[in-house]
Amino acid sequence: MAALGQAHVEGTPQGDAWWIQVIPVIVGLGGFGVYATFRAFEGAYFQWGPYLSPFYSPLIDVHHHYWPFSPALLILAGPLGFRITCYYYRKAYYRAFFLDPPGCAVPEKTGRRYGGETKFPFILQNAHRYFMYLAVVFLSFLWYDAVRSFFFENGFGIGVGSIVLLVNIILLTLYLFSCHSLRHLLGGKLDCFSCVNFGGPRHSTWRGLSAMNEHHMLFAWMSLISVGFADFYVRLVSSGAIRDLRLL
Repeated sequence: MAALGQAHVEGTPQGDAWWIQVIPVIVGLGGFGVYATFRAFEGAYFQWGPYLSPFYSPLIDVHHHYWPFSPALLILAGPLGFRITCYYYRKAYYRAFFLDPPGCAVPEKTGRRYGGETKFPFILQNAHRYFMYLAVVFLSFLWYDAVRSFFFENGFGIGVGSIVLLVNIILLTLYLFSCHSLRHLLGGKLDCFSCVNFGGPRHSTWRGLSAMNEHHMLFAWMSLISVGFADFYVRLVSSGAIRDLRLL
C-alpha cells in the first residue's frame, strides 16, 4: 500500500488533472480583478438614488476638490488589502497564478527554493490582522449604505437594488466573521478559557466563529461575487441601462 501511495504521488503531475482545480480560480479571481480595476478607475456610475456602489463606499471627495481621480482609489487599499492577505485567497492565488505549488501532492518547479512569506513583498501578508480591523470600519459604512438603500425620496421602499445591497452586506459580514484572524483574536489564542476573564462567553464566541470558519472558502467566493454584482447593478441603474424595479 505504501508503495502504491508513493507511486501515485510521484505520478500526480502526469496522471492527475490537477489543473482543473486552478482554472476556476484563474477565471474567477482574474475576471473579478479586471472588472474591479476598471470600475475603480472609471469614477462614474457609482450612485443612483439611495444606492451607492460598495466599490465607492465610503464616498470621499466626490466633487474632486482635493483629489482629481476616481474617489474609489482613495479607499481601495482597505478592502483590497483584506482580500489579498486573506489566508484562503493566498492559498488560492499562490496555486493558480504562481503554481506554488500547483496543488496537493504536486511538486513545485525543479530548482525553486521555498522561501515562505519571509521576503518582500510576501512578508506584507502578515498585516492581515490589521487589514481585518480596517475591514470592520468598511463593513460599518456598507451596513449604513444597505439600510439607507430602503429610503427613497418619497419615503421607505424596497427596490431590487435594496435587496442586492442587503444580500451583499450579509455575505460580506459572514466572510469577515469566518475570518481566521478574527477567530484567533476572540479566543483562538487562548490555551485555557477558564483561566481568563469572561472565559465562558469567549469560549462560546470562539466555538461559533470556528463553526463559521469551516465555511470560510464558501463565504469568500459568495461575497466576492456579491460585491461585484452589487457594483454592477448600481452601475446599470446609474447609467440608465436598466430601471430599478420597486417592489414596495
